[in-house]
Amino acid sequence: MRDWEKEKTANDPDTEREELETLAKDWDWHVRRAVALNSSAPVEILRDLAGDKVQWVREAVAGSPQADEKILDLLSQDGDGFVRAAVALNHATSPDTLLDLSEDEMMDFDYTLSKNRYITMEAVAKNPNSPEEVIRTLSEHGDEDVRAAAVSNPKVPGDVLFKRRIDQSWAVRTAVARSPQASVEILDYLAQDRIQDVRAAVTKNPKTSADSLGGLATDRDVEIRVAVAQNPGTDIETLEVLSRDWAWKVREMVATNPSTEEDIVKALAEDGDQSVKKVAGARFALSKDQET
Repeated sequence: MRDWEKEKTANDPDTEREELETLAKDWDWHVRRAVALNSSAPVEILRDLAGDKVQWVREAVAGSPQADEKILDLLSQDGDGFVRAAVALNHATSPDTLLDLSEDEMMDFDYTLSKNRYITMEAVAKNPNSPEEVIRTLSEHGDEDVRAAAVSNPKVPGDVLFKRRIDQSWAVRTAVARSPQASVEILDYLAQDRIQDVRAAVTKNPKTSADSLGGLATDRDVEIRVAVAQNPGTDIETLEVLSRDWAWKVREMVATNPSTEEDIVKALAEDGDQSVKKVAGARFALSKDQET
């Protein structure tokens, strides 16, 4: 039977080192795992737990921000794929180790998507410590989830994003549209994508141009128009058009947008929909109070 109090103590950052050393040798692997997950666990204890017989304990060590390069290098060669994947996700993992793991073909079945996933490769692809050559290689992988992970990397090269903007997979194109590294040119292109999820991602990217947001303001999908109405980068002319949208949720978001001018908010305070009227009225009243 699990001792929840002992696990709580093992995971408490304020627990004394001596007690953590004792708990790291506990018979219950749940307790040992809790020690490995402790943000204050000394590297010496993690080094011992890296050799634990239970994979879930080793996985916890592999994911620890306190794990040093020696520990992570050791666990990158672990016989369990979940442990190796945890190493691949760890931002302390060295570029050389990530290069080795980029060829790891460990797969796991994703029940939500009913498909197998290259979990280690995906983890490497997302890690900002991965060498550029690794990101480029994985962006060309035959699996769409690996490619999507690669383009989501914060250090993905711009030319990779440009190439993947025409990827056959909408999941990859969506990841491109979400990227902070995506150029205005790429976002303008994806704003016209036939897939709703891609266009929705464009509306939420801070770098999306006012022209693209203006085009998306006429999108047939209500949720996309809602996202445009929320975006502070949407220009006044577009917000004015959206303030007359047939969907009340769009008009409500116009009322909350900090870029919406006072006269539009004032008009929305008289809207026929009670939700829109309430939000706009409260904002209009607040602006008046601030003036006085």
